[in-house]
Amino acid sequence: MAFFLAALAALTSAVTSVLQRIGVESAPESSALRLSLMSHAIKRGIWLVGFALMLVQFGLQATALRFGELSVVQPVLTTELLFLLLILAVWFRYRLGAREWLGALLVVGGLGGFFLAARPHGGQLLPSTSQWVVASAILISAIAACIAAGMRGPRWWRAAAFGAATAVTAAFGASLTKAITGYVSQGWGHVFTHFQPYMLAVTGLGTVFLLQNALHAGPITASRTTLVTLNPLISIVIGVTLFGDVLRGGALWVALELAALAVLVAGVVVLTRSPLVAGSGDGDGSDEMLAGARERAMVVPPIEALP
Repeated sequence: MAFFLAALAALTSAVTSVLQRIGVESAPESSALRLSLMSHAIKRGIWLVGFALMLVQFGLQATALRFGELSVVQPVLTTELLFLLLILAVWFRYRLGAREWLGALLVVGGLGGFFLAARPHGGQLLPSTSQWVVASAILISAIAACIAAGMRGPRWWRAAAFGAATAVTAAFGASLTKAITGYVSQGWGHVFTHFQPYMLAVTGLGTVFLLQNALHAGPITASRTTLVTLNPLISIVIGVTLFGDVLRGGALWVALELAALAVLVAGVVVLTRSPLVAGSGDGDGSDEMLAGARERAMVVPPIEALP
């Protein structure tokens, strides 16, 4: 159940990323890290549809975390890139090439290999207050460092840095959601006596805001690479250290787990550098996502070209 819901959340996230990228790509560059970027997005109907789907995605992810471990749910979300390719191929009529098939194979193989080697289980512990304080301090410091790094540099660097900040914030939010689903079993009234629901509201808004900045700062190649690779890796560490996720031990199994994660990350990098994901221009990473794709989608083939 957790695997299925996480995959469905990944599909919803892929649709969301397409719609929201279209919604913010025309915003002025000077609107980075400003509320004017959000006001520009809100005025775009397509962005609002994407935001509504983002809420659906959160509900699916939260339900998946209720049934499964962080170290299972978050890695499955990397399949978002596979769904993104499917959307670009079907909706925008792009043809998948060798790079796309190779990347998809690496993602599926790495993800399956990790689950077979690690065999994650457990993950039902609720962290103590002291554990939350230490974890929150580390994660918030990492987010701040990524944001600071994204304030300067070329567009690809800023997009990557904001993508990394989004990844850490999303992983933090996932851990808070996991804790809340544990408190729900003790009654909804018990949930709001803890800080997690209120911090989740902060991280949720922060994730949305940082994601828009990552999409707006530069090529989606850079932002999606750091976002999709860092999120599951950080979530696995959080799951093991805070929630008691248990991965298979022993030198051989740990080596296989690390190798599988390396394959997964390699597949993600291959896919995010695909012209279908990055854009359709000269390949230097400066293209706006889907600029040519929308034109492609609007072209109606001549009657004689139809089967």
